[in-house]
Amino acid sequence: MRLRIIDAFTDRPFSGNPAGVMLLDAFPDDERLQLIAAEVNLSETAFAHPLEPGGEADWALRWFTPLCEVDLCGHATLATAHALTADGRLAPDAGPVRFATRSGVLTASPGADGGHTLDFPTASLTEESLPEGLAEALGAVPVSVHDTGPHCGDLLLELSDEKAVRELAPDHRGLVRHSRRGIIATARADDPAVGYDFVSRGSFPRAGIDEDPVTGSAHTALAPFWSARLGRDRLTGFQGGGRTGIVRTELRGDRTFLTGDAVTVFDGELLV
Repeated sequence: MRLRIIDAFTDRPFSGNPAGVMLLDAFPDDERLQLIAAEVNLSETAFAHPLEPGGEADWALRWFTPLCEVDLCGHATLATAHALTADGRLAPDAGPVRFATRSGVLTASPGADGGHTLDFPTASLTEESLPEGLAEALGAVPVSVHDTGPHCGDLLLELSDEKAVRELAPDHRGLVRHSRRGIIATARADDPAVGYDFVSRGSFPRAGIDEDPVTGSAHTALAPFWSARLGRDRLTGFQGGGRTGIVRTELRGDRTFLTGDAVTVFDGELLV
């Protein structure tokens, strides 16, 4: 079976967020999918197979971390769309490809510049008080705390400035008890002239991911959060600590468009 590793939300290899991608004829059993994801050992591996024509979706799509299956993943969806385009199964001038997922039907549309735009549900934000012990585990005191609702299951933490986000060195094990999925720390960009409006970092220890370089799904919460503060529906986010990447966002009510590039860095065969 063919296995690719694709760096998503970047136009350069060895940056952005790497995802494993396997395009299959059908899904094997769940145990095998989990074993493959554990062997690939990236934040997510995407598995997809084509569906019968005429339905509400074109492909079935699932995402696995090395520990578990997840409900929503942006960068591995972008990587899957990139693989389909590279194989000629999704033409650059075609309409969106529709994926049947645990979060409903999601679409990815190829762009003329080689990137893809994902159509994801917008997260519902609810402001909360700071949970006891969270500041100590994070290593910083948030300005505000928001729950991101059922689609993401994260806590979104606004920090004082970009430097505070970039210099985070959290206790990832200590963060486990503070979210259903993970923690997103964010701040306004110090200087938007550099090409992005806000920065973020993401930790998902419950899914076995201490730091996710560029989390597409988190931007369904970051987009409405920063659009409300900056007064614009179209924004650019910069995410990551060591590896970094760029996500262009467009808020459209209950949907958020996420646009990014991707690069294939490995193309091989699973032998067993």
